[in-house]
Amino acid sequence: MLNRHHRLALLACTATIALSVASDSFAQSATASQQTEAEEAEAAKKGETYLSPIVVKGGREADPYAKPGPSSVVSTDEIELQAGQETDDLFRSVPGTSTANNPQNPGVAVNIRGFEGSGRVNMMIDGVRQNFRFTGHEAQGFAYVDPAFLSEIDLTRGAVTGVGGGALAGSVNFKTYDIEDLIQDGKTYGGQAVATYGTNGGGWSESLLGAYRFNDVVSVLGGISKSDPGNYDNGDGVEVPFTEEDLLSGLLKAKITPDKDHSFKFSAMSYDNDFFANSYFQNVTNQTVSANYAYTPDNELIDLRANAYYNRVKMKYDGNVSGAGSAKGRRITDTGIGFDISNTSTIDLGEVAMRSNYGVEYFQDDYDVINSAAQPTGGVNGSGKNATTGIFNSTTFTYGIVDLTAGLRYDHFNIDGSGSVSAGNPLGMPAGAYSVDESDGRLNPSVTLAVNATEWLQPYVTYAETLRAPTVNEIFVGGSHPGGFQMFFPNPFLQPEISKGWEIGANINLDDLIATGDSFRLKANYFHNRVDNYITAALANGGMQIFFVNNPGISTVQGFELQAAYDAGYVFGDLAYTHTESDLPSQVNGFGVQSFLPDDIVSATLGARFLEEQRLTVGTRIYAVSNAFIGEENAGASGSATVPGYGLVDLFANYKFENGLELTGSVTNVFDKTYTPASSTIAGSTVDTGRGRTFLVTAKAKF
Repeated sequence: MLNRHHRLALLACTATIALSVASDSFAQSATASQQTEAEEAEAAKKGETYLSPIVVKGGREADPYAKPGPSSVVSTDEIELQAGQETDDLFRSVPGTSTANNPQNPGVAVNIRGFEGSGRVNMMIDGVRQNFRFTGHEAQGFAYVDPAFLSEIDLTRGAVTGVGGGALAGSVNFKTYDIEDLIQDGKTYGGQAVATYGTNGGGWSESLLGAYRFNDVVSVLGGISKSDPGNYDNGDGVEVPFTEEDLLSGLLKAKITPDKDHSFKFSAMSYDNDFFANSYFQNVTNQTVSANYAYTPDNELIDLRANAYYNRVKMKYDGNVSGAGSAKGRRITDTGIGFDISNTSTIDLGEVAMRSNYGVEYFQDDYDVINSAAQPTGGVNGSGKNATTGIFNSTTFTYGIVDLTAGLRYDHFNIDGSGSVSAGNPLGMPAGAYSVDESDGRLNPSVTLAVNATEWLQPYVTYAETLRAPTVNEIFVGGSHPGGFQMFFPNPFLQPEISKGWEIGANINLDDLIATGDSFRLKANYFHNRVDNYITAALANGGMQIFFVNNPGISTVQGFELQAAYDAGYVFGDLAYTHTESDLPSQVNGFGVQSFLPDDIVSATLGARFLEEQRLTVGTRIYAVSNAFIGEENAGASGSATVPGYGLVDLFANYKFENGLELTGSVTNVFDKTYTPASSTIAGSTVDTGRGRTFLVTAKAKF
């Protein structure tokens, strides 16, 4: 682990990079410049002042309480008030959502409505898909992101027709800090330095972000983050082993705006973490490079966006607690590339207004697994490549108070790879080498009818279909479990999962409800999904043979979701509630986390602001879940197929000084409860019990 001097050197290097990068300014286009000069001259003749046109795009749909669909946002303020906590905790305030919890693995696996893993939820970092997956004793797919860089989390439950679609249950986008987040109006530079200390294994974490605007054309951002939390104690005072990590992350961004119509963004992110999980010390690196282009002229037919990215995630096994182990030296690498191009056109058809978003996206992942030299044929994760092309259109017709949105998305996928299978396999495949080159596609429709009944009430109803292609991990799994007592077999005959669902809901937006200037927001919906060909693990030969299969028949998931927020300045609060009923087949331990959400989940926050300019904020958070079903086959020696419910209480306070300094303090799990988190990967084990009472203090200096 890096010592204090190394950290200071890294922070100094970041500051140097952010403030010393120089670039020649880009000239504006000749045509635009000539037009501007002519307009300025004409205005001067008339004694007027010329102002460049301002083009406003989007707007209302960015507010989840104004969008007719189940979307949520974890804001910057919410993230800052939970500084020092795990990324998983940020999802507690989002209805219908949880995370696959393994305190030993710092990755995030988002669960939406009981669907998790293997691409059922599309996880992204700044729009870059995080498709790293492996089969082991935890979730089947993680996103590795440093919470120190997070500025916002956008989440959609259900079908996504446009960019970010191609998943079964929804999408989540982890947004990192942008240049505009750091540089205040009228300044050429900005940044923040953050240091957090936590008891109960929280340890130290530090981050530095800086941005500089050279001129109206070029601006840059640089950031670095370091944290090394240790083992923590649960509520019984028992140490939960191997929950330490050593994380170093970096972030670089540049924005070039040659004129008002064109903008280019470039981003690079590096994540490097050492931790212990799956019985081995591991190192995970996540490296991302992306480029974004936007063309937004003063033309209602054109709002063009183009994005391209490269993402490489590598997991390396360094050895077990003795420094050896049959899997020592194993490497699992996912190299992903992708791009998308989309345009939004707004057309006036007389009494009907039309807004259409259409485009194409492509993403490909190449999985390469190198097993250890000691056991070259060991391990169960296979190599292969999968690629998906999506073509989409979503058009909203507005007539009076009625909005009708019709969407179509065609996804075509290809899976390519090879392997070998032994005789006596449960699918009856010929022994020896085999290869797979499978392609398929499907057109998925969606339609939403929303009525803006009043200025504050918007009911809606939606029908949508989605598809999830089988993954390399599911098709090419094969080999022996360490110890050789279980064999895993491939299944090249897997079919894609298909979901058909509908929901009915409403948005309520009220201002000046109780006091002048206050706001009340509420979003509620009921959903019902039927899933064909749900993929799950199957056991054969007394549990000695394991492979993935399509579950026969139809699996149903339905439930109710509610989120509400009230803010009167001096007092604020929010509430999230989820009720879920599911007959999805349970996953076998060792083939991923249990996907079932608890039947009922409640999250509530209540706070108040005091002093001049409301500089002091204090409040409490409450999080409660009912018992969680884990499946009969995972009952274990206790014979119980459920994990007990629990309730947690947190306290927080924040004070903002006039000079840009902020202090945040919090106490998590105030009553020191012992509990097993919902969607736990090793339910019933001390290893998977949650953190006991912890005190956190964060100092942030903005400049």
